[in-house]
Amino acid sequence: MPRANVTKMEKKISPETRGTTPEADLLQRIRRGDEAAMAELYDRFSAVVFSAALRVLGESSQAEDVLQEVFLQLWRNPSAFDSNRGSLAAWLAVIARHRAIDHLRRRRPETDVEDVVLSVDPGLDNQAARAEAIGRIRVVMASMPDEQRIAVEMAFFEGLTHTEIAEKTGEPLGTIKTRIRSALIAIRKALAS
Repeated sequence: MPRANVTKMEKKISPETRGTTPEADLLQRIRRGDEAAMAELYDRFSAVVFSAALRVLGESSQAEDVLQEVFLQLWRNPSAFDSNRGSLAAWLAVIARHRAIDHLRRRRPETDVEDVVLSVDPGLDNQAARAEAIGRIRVVMASMPDEQRIAVEMAFFEGLTHTEIAEKTGEPLGTIKTRIRSALIAIRKALAS
């Protein structure tokens, strides 16, 4: 058989026949900077990565961010994958899950202050009614323990998050949340009476 025909046949031999997996072949090509191999790998595994991220985050826009991060990481460091430890799909899913958890940790903590509803009568159009409501709030704020009043002032007048207040005061986060929640409940009761 002429050498030219052997070369053409070698090109047609699948990676499995040569003893490597299709993923290993793609990763080898990616190590050499082959963008087409990266596109093929993305087409094969992007749904797996997106699903893993979406399960953790519950929000498609952030899951898409994780998807991009995972494939960018793979493009920058394709040798990070070790085929002896499992399949590429499973490895990508684990990386996506970890990245998604990191995204959750970076989110601003959701506060339970939203549970407390301060309703102000929309009919407070005149100055006298507003002044009365403000007076009630001032009385309640003045009667609060200093720690509670300071926490509320830091949250609502300084715009600090619960975490920032806890760091600034040296108090545990749970204590700060409890103080603010109790203060809001007291204010709500004063406005309701």
